[in-house]
Amino acid sequence: MKKFILPLFLILGTLAIFAFSQDASSSLEIGAKAPKQDYEMKGVDGKNYSLKSAAGDKGMLVVFSCNTCPFVVAWEDRYNDLYTLAKKNGVGMLLINSNEAKRNGDDSMDEMKKHAKAQAYKSPYVVDKNSELADSFGARTTPHIFLFNADMELVYRGAIDDNYKSKEGVQESYLMDAISKLAKGEKIDPNTTKATGCSIKRV
Repeated sequence: MKKFILPLFLILGTLAIFAFSQDASSSLEIGAKAPKQDYEMKGVDGKNYSLKSAAGDKGMLVVFSCNTCPFVVAWEDRYNDLYTLAKKNGVGMLLINSNEAKRNGDDSMDEMKKHAKAQAYKSPYVVDKNSELADSFGARTTPHIFLFNADMELVYRGAIDDNYKSKEGVQESYLMDAISKLAKGEKIDPNTTKATGCSIKRV
């Protein structure tokens, strides 16, 4: 009987790890409320921000980002355009760095400040300590987009557009379309696209 105990323990342990991994990697569903709305994060400007404090009258745009991921570097020339459109339509925006495993290197606060200045970010750029917000969202990549309505319900999740390589080559502006439709009270379609990018570096 004893020879079966260890294999059974290993099987149960493996299933437990798999279940945790599945839960940790699953993103918020469309219609779900934004979690941790009062959770404060330090910005490169020295101010504290939360989802609640940064939200606009029409909603909130969350972009999980970082400093060095090639996908972010390729896509971030659209960040300021998104900020301008969001602000025009009453939607707040935060760029959130959840790369806790690189906090003493490429994604330190000092490096974030340098990067934000070099890219002339208009949106606040904040640190998600210990990847707490990313974990609650089930955010997996940089970038990973989450757009919420005025009731802080998720209305769009996924990618910025269909061409990270070229701003001029974009044919489907998923996020810009979603922001415009949100402001007009129109149906967002598609409301989910594939988030493509580097993995968020958790501890």
